[in-house]
Amino acid sequence: MNAPVSLAIRPLAPALGAIVDGVDLARPLTPALVEALKAALVTHHVLFFEQQSVTPATQRAAAALFGDLHIHPIYPHVEDVPEIIVLDTSADNLPDNDNWHTDVTFIQNPPLGALLAAKQLPPSGGDTSWSSTIAAYEALSLPLRTLLDGLTAVHDIQKSFPFERWAAGGNEDRWQEARRKNPPVIHPVVRVHPVTGRKGLFVNEGFTTRIVELSATESDALLRLLFAHVAKPEFTIRWRWKEGDVAFWDNRLTQHYALADYLPHRRIMHRATILGDRPVGPEVDGISRSSRTVA
Repeated sequence: MNAPVSLAIRPLAPALGAIVDGVDLARPLTPALVEALKAALVTHHVLFFEQQSVTPATQRAAAALFGDLHIHPIYPHVEDVPEIIVLDTSADNLPDNDNWHTDVTFIQNPPLGALLAAKQLPPSGGDTSWSSTIAAYEALSLPLRTLLDGLTAVHDIQKSFPFERWAAGGNEDRWQEARRKNPPVIHPVVRVHPVTGRKGLFVNEGFTTRIVELSATESDALLRLLFAHVAKPEFTIRWRWKEGDVAFWDNRLTQHYALADYLPHRRIMHRATILGDRPVGPEVDGISRSSRTVA
């Protein structure tokens, strides 16, 4: 049996975030180290590894130790390594992730997490912020939390990947195929973390379009409130990237925002996305709400 591993961890903020020292993600990770990183991820929500030398292949190998990897239907990927998407943004390819979002919530089993590696950075700017939606949920009043516990919401790929941008330049067939394979899904507004049992908000500006049980006016008002609430600094951490940095976050109950303050300079990031389980909401009146496709 493998002996437990003790990680060198430096927490960054009360809500979330920690630096992990002494781990080389370019080298094979032992089963004991993988288990230690899983535990740290659940505790701190987002882990940062400095001075890494990962290649697309070693980044894929490290990510795959935590679960099956997602191949994104729209974003470009590294040649011969389709599990690594390329986020290459500049004045010629404007950023599209400068909003608070949880990755790929437009599928029934959204990602458990992701490994993001900095490959080319602007002279300044280009930071990424993360928010704990557990901390955000727990800061709400009891009456509002009680209401949210029983609600569900629609998540749609088209909100972040609109036809006008992503079908341009001869990509209409690819966009239509992605839309066909990824119809809108319904997730609980409040998700129960499958490891800790803690509750957190599971709606995001990137993909959530409406709350099913409310009128359009009520849904819009409540979503605006929740989107603004998640962004409060008390729930967030901001990371200033250095080339070679890698971030590993628990995508189940966090959101993140890539600051688009560096244009016209270029920023290139590589992401491996680890698939997770189907979101489950709190039990309300004997019913536990889980994800489903829109009928």
